[in-house]
Amino acid sequence: MNLPNKLTVSRFALTGVFLAMIFWRSPYNDTAALIVFCLAGITDFLDGKIARDRNLITNFGKLMDPLADKILTCSAFIALVERCQQAGWSGVKVEAWMVVIIVGRELTITGLRLLAASKNVVLGAEGFGKHKTISQITSIIALLVLEAYGEWGHWAEVGLKPWVPTFARVALYLTVILTFSSGVLYLWRNRRVYLDEV
Repeated sequence: MNLPNKLTVSRFALTGVFLAMIFWRSPYNDTAALIVFCLAGITDFLDGKIARDRNLITNFGKLMDPLADKILTCSAFIALVERCQQAGWSGVKVEAWMVVIIVGRELTITGLRLLAASKNVVLGAEGFGKHKTISQITSIIALLVLEAYGEWGHWAEVGLKPWVPTFARVALYLTVILTFSSGVLYLWRNRRVYLDEV
């Protein structure tokens, strides 16, 4: 297994650690969850860059890299919905309907790609979809910062409090819009697959 694939597999493990941190109540668990999620996001950037730069692209990577991304982000959004229901949550509320749109989009596009693969058609990622992924990771980090900065002492809370909630709220709604619109656009552009035109 080459380095990019190892980084992809590590993202699955980091997702499990992230979920453990976000639900384990301790003085610094939210900070730990933020750090682990950021590490997972870095592996997402590195595995693709290394694979392209060193010509290490494999079928395993083509399959597992986007799957690892989806599991990481969907797990984070689902976990944040539950955390919002718990006592002591002071951040921006992540609504269940938002996560339904996000998870539903990812499942739909994954199903479309599987259908295309069964017809020997390869559907690659598009620029709009990459922007969607960046917006998802950004909004999750913003939401985690919003909850974690209370663990960093009074100076951090004073410095971050004025703008972090607004940024997190805007990032969250932008993510929902980008996720939905990119999914609709992807389905439209590749309609020949599910309309049996290929």
